[in-house]
Amino acid sequence: MQQNLKIDFHTHIISEEFLNLAKKYGDDRWPILEKTCDCGANIMIKGNKFREITDQTWDPEVRIKDMDKEGIDIQVLSPIPVTFSYWSDPEQGLEMARSQNDFIASITKEHPKRFVGIGTVPLQDVDLAIKEMERAVNELGLKGIQIGSNINGKNLDDPALERFFQAANEQGVSLFVHPWETLGRERMLRHNFMYMVGMPSETALAAGSIIMSGMLDRYSNLKICFAHGGGSLPYLLPRMDKGWNVWPQIRKTEKPPSHYAKLLYYDSLVYDENNLQFMIDRFGVNQIIAGSDYPFLLREAPSGKVVDRLTTLSDKEKEKIHGLNALDFLNLNIADYK
Repeated sequence: MQQNLKIDFHTHIISEEFLNLAKKYGDDRWPILEKTCDCGANIMIKGNKFREITDQTWDPEVRIKDMDKEGIDIQVLSPIPVTFSYWSDPEQGLEMARSQNDFIASITKEHPKRFVGIGTVPLQDVDLAIKEMERAVNELGLKGIQIGSNINGKNLDDPALERFFQAANEQGVSLFVHPWETLGRERMLRHNFMYMVGMPSETALAAGSIIMSGMLDRYSNLKICFAHGGGSLPYLLPRMDKGWNVWPQIRKTEKPPSHYAKLLYYDSLVYDENNLQFMIDRFGVNQIIAGSDYPFLLREAPSGKVVDRLTTLSDKEKEKIHGLNALDFLNLNIADYK
């Protein structure tokens, strides 16, 4: 373990024995895992290949070898967003969530110094979601919950979802928001735009919904981190502030949007030093957490590479982004990982 802790906050994992609910319920909308060899598989949906993956995605020993090679002390494990499956029957969605949470918890218990887990919940049913959040954190020892950027087309400020955020606030559960089911998908079919344009736009909409909702006034303990550097949010904040000022009838907050954006967290996955500097100028060093999107093709390797390239940061500031901010966000004690 190196002197300064390096944490990769944004990584995804799936069980090699992933639950086959498509077969169980006769519904091919469920993602399933089809092995192609000992070290590879396809995630399939409706008989079509959604994504090719390798054993990096399920094998902790392979992950640890990569971590050691890249100087990463800890990975934070979260489900692959396509498995959220908010469209499903709530009880079936709970079954999927429980299976994934159990698997992630098993990995963290096997390697407690190398992995931290965050779980998933069936947000199509807020009552079930709250109960599973409590189980994941209190019984399984997971350190947060990953949620999608929208729930069946409902933005995160939809009144039907507020009780979940209230519960997370009261219980001190940190939330990681990852884009999925992006807006305008029908216009993103060419050029892999869903990943390059759709996801950043979707993330900005999710973050903007939280910022404008007034929830951050009501719930002072709420900790939320947004993937991919908050998407396009950093560049939209001045326009959001302008709208807040010229349309007083839309205001649900005490202060303009840029104030609340500084209360949220964001991973560092923006690839470019100028973009990272812009994020730091907008949000502050304490709100940025290094994350790579391991093990997928759009990942940064190693995690925090762009942080190390940014010459304006002091060693102390880099230490915060590489590890200390993640510990703070997830309410972890650094002594437990030394």
